[in-house]
Amino acid sequence: VQLRDWATAAGPWLPLAFFAAHVVVTVFPFPRTAFTLAAGLLFGSALGVAIAVAASTVSAVIAVLLVRAAGWQLDRLVSHPRVESLDAWLRHRGWPAVISMRLIPAVPFSVLNYAAGVSAVRLLPYTLATLVGLLPGTAAVVILGDALTGRVNPLLVLVSLCTASVGIAGLIYEIRRHRRQHRK
Repeated sequence: VQLRDWATAAGPWLPLAFFAAHVVVTVFPFPRTAFTLAAGLLFGSALGVAIAVAASTVSAVIAVLLVRAAGWQLDRLVSHPRVESLDAWLRHRGWPAVISMRLIPAVPFSVLNYAAGVSAVRLLPYTLATLVGLLPGTAAVVILGDALTGRVNPLLVLVSLCTASVGIAGLIYEIRRHRRQHRK
């Protein structure tokens, strides 16, 4: 509660400064959970979710662009028919995989960003899939951060389990679909 009072007293620039720090730091392999929890703790659920999701999405896009600017591409790094097939699949159907992976809390944020950067996933579908996929889990962690101020929401565990289940189911579906198409 004291931190939230401090954040309110710090003025209107604190959310913007927090957003910028979140973007810059999480482009690199730094756990974004610290920022997500802090967003809930400092700004409450509504503003915290908006800041954390927007900053994470911008960070993810910057990471992809940096990897691509470095010239790292899957087809250049590994030359194998299966890798080429996977890369082609990601070019056309990468967004369901990105959404699914974003819904699974155990998938490291930066690793997925870098993997998407070397793949042929198109940027706009990647960005939208990242935004959609980050929203439920990020909201749950922000709400947890908000709960640290004394407001406990019992739906946190349920939200996390549901989003992880949907993410795993979506990923399994896409893998099976890819395998069926690859066999043909």
